Amino acid sequence: MIHKLEHIGIMVSNMDASIRFYTEVLGLQLARREQIDNGPELGFLSFPGSEHIEIELIGRGTEGLSGSGIVNHVAFTVSDIEGEMARLQDLGVRFEEGSPKVILNGVRIAFFQGPDGERLELFQPAP
Repeated sequence: MIHKLEHIGIMVSNMDASIRFYTEVLGLQLARREQIDNGPELGFLSFPGSEHIEIELIGRGTEGLSGSGIVNHVAFTVSDIEGEMARLQDLGVRFEEGSPKVILNGVRIAFFQGPDGERLELFQPAP
């Protein structure tokens, strides 16, 4: 079952400049900044008091990500990613990969597309 909107991923060309903009101009707070092994740098920001919904900045320059648009994806929190993948597959949804990918010390993710090609993500937090 989908629980909530998790985050919106935005491709950025300069992580430092983007963090400055989102914090100094828009008033978000930087929660954390991490590097995925063999992948992009990520920056997670949220408004004070609304930490349950984040903007995820995704550094450009990683193969396969540079052409995926400005707004890269919208993520939804789930508690059982395999169960939700199976439910959606029964409804005709095709996932980019056959099984969830594990990142950032146990976070599990799976990408698929909406009816107009919009990129969507199931996100299961680390235990």
